[in-house]
Amino acid sequence: MNPALLDSEPPGTAGPEPMIRFDQVSVHYCGAERPELDHVSFDVPEGDLCLVIGSTGAGKSTLLGAITGLVPHFTGGVLRGLVTVGGRATSTHRPRELAQTVGFVPQNPIASFVTDTVEDEIAYGMEQLGMTPATMRKRVEETLDLLGIADLRRRHLMELSGGQQQRVAIASVLAAQPRVLVLDEPTSALDPTAAHDVLSAVETLVQDVGLTVMLAEHRLERVTDIADRMLWLPGDGRVVAGTPSQVLSVADLQPPLSRLARRVGWKDVPVSVRDARRRVQVEGITARVPQAVDPGVGRTDPVLVRTKGLSVSYGETVALRDVDLELTAGQVTALMGRNGSGKSSMLWALAGATPSTGQVEIDGVDPRGADASAIRAEVSLVPQTAADLLYLPTVAAECEQADKESSRPVGTCRQRLSELGLDLDPQADPHDLSEGQRLGLVLAIQLTADPRVVLLDEPTRGLDYTAKDRLAAIVGGLRDAGSCVVISTHDVEFAATLCDRTVLLAGGEVIADGSTRDVVTSSPAYSPQLAKVFHPVPVLRVAEVTP
Repeated sequence: MNPALLDSEPPGTAGPEPMIRFDQVSVHYCGAERPELDHVSFDVPEGDLCLVIGSTGAGKSTLLGAITGLVPHFTGGVLRGLVTVGGRATSTHRPRELAQTVGFVPQNPIASFVTDTVEDEIAYGMEQLGMTPATMRKRVEETLDLLGIADLRRRHLMELSGGQQQRVAIASVLAAQPRVLVLDEPTSALDPTAAHDVLSAVETLVQDVGLTVMLAEHRLERVTDIADRMLWLPGDGRVVAGTPSQVLSVADLQPPLSRLARRVGWKDVPVSVRDARRRVQVEGITARVPQAVDPGVGRTDPVLVRTKGLSVSYGETVALRDVDLELTAGQVTALMGRNGSGKSSMLWALAGATPSTGQVEIDGVDPRGADASAIRAEVSLVPQTAADLLYLPTVAAECEQADKESSRPVGTCRQRLSELGLDLDPQADPHDLSEGQRLGLVLAIQLTADPRVVLLDEPTRGLDYTAKDRLAAIVGGLRDAGSCVVISTHDVEFAATLCDRTVLLAGGEVIADGSTRDVVTSSPAYSPQLAKVFHPVPVLRVAEVTP
């Protein structure tokens, strides 16, 4: 048996022609020491949902690109072997010739937009394929309803939240009704409810229409229960194929249910909360959690962030309404809520970077009127798209500029990079770095000034489990050093294991504020997987499970 295949039947076995076939495929980019993919072979039958997993930089995007034809026609490099989609070789058919067969949604939806409004964007792809106006109108309506974005039809694309933009990008591809849908991190910017809605819509297309879906995702807890098969890229050029349970039992990635399986000694990994819950009940596995305590009770740490009546509006849209909040030193707080609830507006207002009304104080100073160099030592913000803060040609230049702007000795920013566990080439272009490396660089730049308040907007977007563990350690270190850290996030698993306090927003207002254990386990939408498995025991961490 091919050691890279966990399925009982290797590719090429007699039967129906697969929708996607890789036959001894290798991809080697110019200047790379080793091939990104090395003699990879696997089949994906029509109507399967195939989940592609692997650490950042393992080759997931290259594999997806080989299916769409972007590799090598757009990216360059050398592709050897044969990739066929619907019986057509991607090496001899350029991406535009595969457009009616393969639809692709990239990780960054903004990069794929070509029109101004939601309705026009959904119609654009069909217009390029020469569909009639009547067909286009009908499909636009169906797709708007399918993804629950009918109320956005006339909105300008740049006015939408990140999650709304992601759903529009998916809708614009689905409207053309391709036979294969390729999704690169489709839920990374979505809140739990919106992610569930999108994945439910994709699952319906797989089950009822026979659509074949290739989906790359880091947050495996969201998708393993709907996947038919899984491809794991270990990072050495191989692809390990099999069922989700088979692959997760050997993969080095550790979503919550994998960590639970290792904790209690299960050889195979359950792929759904229901499966894990049944096994826990049958085997009598228990968990003990510390008594929940209000994060403010008994604390004497100084208040570093104080707001009263804080409001933010964009024209007639109210993003934040009369928020009263106090955050202390030595505490990590999660801001959670659906897309558009006001999380990012809250962070930007705390940093004094967006117009607001009401009271805002960072260690007694109003950031809106303070000198930029003075406030830099008090509060720093890492935005949702960290690359927005990178504008110089090399890592070294970015670090030198950070030292200068923060009035710190030369080498301070590089030292912060080392503390973050990053060994970046000083001459590398920051925009050529991986998502996790760019985030680390921006975080090092912002921490150069040693701010007392650190604001992180969706920092785990695009990060694998190893990178998230490293980020959690960094944030834990900031907390231990007495910093106040505020994290806006949709990643309930990350928040559950790291954050002391959770503030839940809806419609720009605070609807819940308390210990993370109390807030997240009381909500089905925001409850982490372990809490669902052991309900009603509010488990957040695998260490709380009795082996």
